[in-house]
Amino acid sequence: MLRRLYDWVMNLAAHRNATAVLGTVSFVESSIFPIPPDAFLIPMVLANRAKAWWYATVCTITSVLGGLAGYFIGAFLYDTLGTALLNFYGYQAHFEEFATNYNKDGALYVFGAGLTPFPYKVITIASGATQLALPVFIAASVIARGLRFFVVAGLLYFFGAPIKVFIEKYLGLLTVLFFLLVVAGFVAAKYLL
Repeated sequence: MLRRLYDWVMNLAAHRNATAVLGTVSFVESSIFPIPPDAFLIPMVLANRAKAWWYATVCTITSVLGGLAGYFIGAFLYDTLGTALLNFYGYQAHFEEFATNYNKDGALYVFGAGLTPFPYKVITIASGATQLALPVFIAASVIARGLRFFVVAGLLYFFGAPIKVFIEKYLGLLTVLFFLLVVAGFVAAKYLL
């Protein structure tokens, strides 16, 4: 099953609408969707390394725009949609105590969540709900998300062939590790918030 999914994503990477799919996934991941865009970025760069920098740019721009959507959910819809999303991910109970100290180190939270498997969407909503200064949020998001996606794209661009062979050889193990990182990010969010 993993092999079919991997092959499907690799075939999708060659499709004419692949960039739109990547941008959509990157946008919604930043505010509501739990699957990181790396799941699409990596196979797309492996399928077409010449577009690595374009894909990283698309991921960065759409991720920051999605982050702004999360910010505005927190700022304007916190009592309805923001609270529902935090409850869905199990973070509401910890959010209130977290919010009181958030703005002091908000740029670091945004940067850390934007760069790591920590759920960025939680931080985008928290930034809006706590009224983190919008320029600070945008700057930290652009730097963190850009760094994350350009480093991934760069590594795949320069070392793509050996990495592709490695991924294909250890697809099952890498999939488990990827999902463990995602789960670890959600667990970290639960206990750090």
